[in-house]
Parts: sequence; C-alpha cells; structure tokens
Amino acid sequence: MAVKFDSINKAHQAFIEKQKMFVIGSAGADGFINVSPKGMDTFKIIDENTVVWLNHTGSGNETSAHVQENGRMTIMFNSFDKAPMILKLYGKATVIHDKDERWEEMSSYFTEFIGTRQFFELKVELVLTSCGFGVPQYKYIGERNKLQKWAEKKGREGMKAYWAEKNVETLDGVLTNVMERSK
Repeated sequence: MAVKFDSINKAHQAFIEKQKMFVIGSAGADGFINVSPKGMDTFKIIDENTVVWLNHTGSGNETSAHVQENGRMTIMFNSFDKAPMILKLYGKATVIHDKDERWEEMSSYFTEFIGTRQFFELKVELVLTSCGFGVPQYKYIGERNKLQKWAEKKGREGMKAYWAEKNVETLDGVLTNVMERSK
C-alpha cells in the first residue's frame, strides 16, 4: 500500500542514504519519456524538501532539456536487500550549469569530478513509499570506475568537446543548452 508524505522524514533519509542507486524520470510536453539510472556519490539531501544530484557526462542529456522546459522530475529509490521498499520523490527541478551563479554552491556538496556536466536541484512536493515486494534482491558488489577513468583521460576540455558532439540536443531534437551555459 502506498503512503504519501509532504516531505522527507528521518526514516526516508536513512533509507535513501543506504541505497547505492537511484533512477531519474523526466519528460517534456511531447516526445520520449526519459528514465536514467544513477549511482556513485551523486545524491545529497539538503533539507526535508530539497535534494541535489550531480549529473555526470553521459551519452545523452534528456533530463536537462526536460527540466528547462517544465521542471517535472521524479527520483526513485529501490531497496534490493531483504527489507523491500520503493521510495519516490516528486517535484520541480532546476538545472545548474557551470556558468550559473549557484555552481560553486552545488559543487560544495560533492567531491570534485572532471566529468560533472550539471547539477539538478529538486524541490520535493511529494514523497511516496510503497512495499517493493515485487522487486528482486540483489547483492551490491561495488562501484564501477570506468566513467571516472574515461573522464580523467579526456580532461575537462575533452568533456566539453564530447558535450558539443553528443549532448546539445535530446533524442527529440530539443536543445539542452549545455554549451551555452558552460564555461
């Protein structure tokens, strides 16, 4: 049975902090809906209604365009251990690029990473928990280091060249503004 909350409480925070992975959901008014799994140390709870996640460079940049269009975002956490639960955060997001005033503030929450493309701040309007009884159990083995090695090999200028080639528009052809809003 799903239970609704207006904010992130201490039990929610403890659950979120134990999870090694989360999934982002976003959509524009038209076109494809995007879901994207995330990991590493890229998620922080700022207060009971604000969370931030660091977005590494990736093969696409759908979430950025969607958030700039309408701000809608859902973040989902699943427990894969013996205590099942699904927790979703719903709200309005803002994307922060390195030319934006809040870049340094967002950077202060995370370890520096060459491949940081942008940050997303979500103002949480609804927290929903559900049983997760149908989610299988998995064992966490560890983080992958391939993304970090790839980014370090490319360097910051190589990251920007990659953005210019792969991240300037969505699958639907909507501009992400990653180059215009990056130093």
